[in-house]
Amino acid sequence: MYRRARRLAGWLSLALTATLILAGCGTTVLDGRAVSMLFDPSRAGGLPAGDGPSGPRPDAPPPSRAAAHSDNGPVDRLALTAIDDLEQFWSEHWNGALTGTFTPVAGLVSYDAADPAAPRVCGNELYGLSNAFYCYDGDVLAWDRGQFIPGAAQYFGEMGVVGVMAHEFGHAVQAKAHLVEKATPVLVKEQQADCFAGVYLHWVAAGNSPRFVLSTGDGLNHVLAGAIYIRDPLMTQEEAILTGDAHGSALDRISAFQIGFSGNADQCAAIDMDDIVERQGDLPQFLSYDAHGAPSLGDSAIDADLLADLMTTLGDVYSPQNPPALNLELANCPDAETISPASYCPATNTINVNLPALQELGTPKSEEQGVLLQGDNTALSVVTSRYALAVQRERGLPLESPVTALRTACLTGVAQGRMAEPGSPLALSAGDTDEAISGLLTNGLAASDVNGVTATAGFTRILAYRAGLSGDPEQCYQRFAS
Repeated sequence: MYRRARRLAGWLSLALTATLILAGCGTTVLDGRAVSMLFDPSRAGGLPAGDGPSGPRPDAPPPSRAAAHSDNGPVDRLALTAIDDLEQFWSEHWNGALTGTFTPVAGLVSYDAADPAAPRVCGNELYGLSNAFYCYDGDVLAWDRGQFIPGAAQYFGEMGVVGVMAHEFGHAVQAKAHLVEKATPVLVKEQQADCFAGVYLHWVAAGNSPRFVLSTGDGLNHVLAGAIYIRDPLMTQEEAILTGDAHGSALDRISAFQIGFSGNADQCAAIDMDDIVERQGDLPQFLSYDAHGAPSLGDSAIDADLLADLMTTLGDVYSPQNPPALNLELANCPDAETISPASYCPATNTINVNLPALQELGTPKSEEQGVLLQGDNTALSVVTSRYALAVQRERGLPLESPVTALRTACLTGVAQGRMAEPGSPLALSAGDTDEAISGLLTNGLAASDVNGVTATAGFTRILAYRAGLSGDPEQCYQRFAS
């Protein structure tokens, strides 16, 4: 949803940037702790990156608890197994990190949202409520076994369901640790719950769960896709104030999850509005208005003019001595693979673009169309990453390695962070970063080397991009040194 700068007068924004900073001594830190392994392309959140089985262990013990109104089917068995696992984890990892005393959730309720006879829980009518939720007042965790949980399993796998339950259980953790109250902003509650889910799933991915396994490649990618799916819809600032229940953009939710997956429960407990505001920068969170005063909903058309504006903007951001040229058709390259929809050729210092394919990648789509999330920045972030390769070549850096792939993602984030600043010839709009991280997760091209080889873990690709959003090129070069 890029906009030319002249169309952004008066835009209102709150924004989230990455929490990554570089200490003066050169030690990489995340929220104040050393993260030497976080930016390793062979790892994901400090764990070895790779594909493998994800889901319930064949020898997992049967659920020890029962849910009211359950049909005792496979959906409820999966949900109850996840609750057993979560209760084991938090009972073993409570002391020293959280205040209060851990106790199991008092009530568990399974229901079918399509059934007019669905029960009431905590005063809520559940007929038509396809969701999962935790009720603070009654210490009850409930889920729709008819549509919501099966849908999560269909699109995001069984560990996607476990991720949903981990998030809802995160709200129980908040209540039992006395971290929130009714007046606490919803965004704080949601960020903490996403973070707590990350802490638990790191334990699973490390091989410590007796009930589940989670690969740090495709398995974790599906969990992250679920976090993107439950993002807030795009709204104007006025609409957001009226609803008053912001849960977070995809970038918000992924960022909080990554804090937990890479860290500890005490860091999740420390999340409050001051912390969230401190992590905010210039990235737009709200829809702007068009010349007629209506919300600007459409993405920009990807054409020669927009790409020319992008090249001008990237020249301003990176200031290369020898800027790459743009060629609006793919061409053979003697020293690199030709990758559609965009490639960088070092021999000619040219970005070659398959314009029809790039336009297809940038056509707005969503989950209803069988695509996680797609828009103009899904495509333009790929072109930006190819420009970042030209900048690395001018610096004399190698262009063929997993480290190159992550450094490229970081530099792409730098450029897009700068595009959110006032005065940029081409300006970022609300939803653009969400489109970028969706692309990083699904195709990874914005985190690939000159031959289109991506870093293994979507988690780490997104982390590198986030590092750039709040940084500068030199920080990318230091973090991702060859």
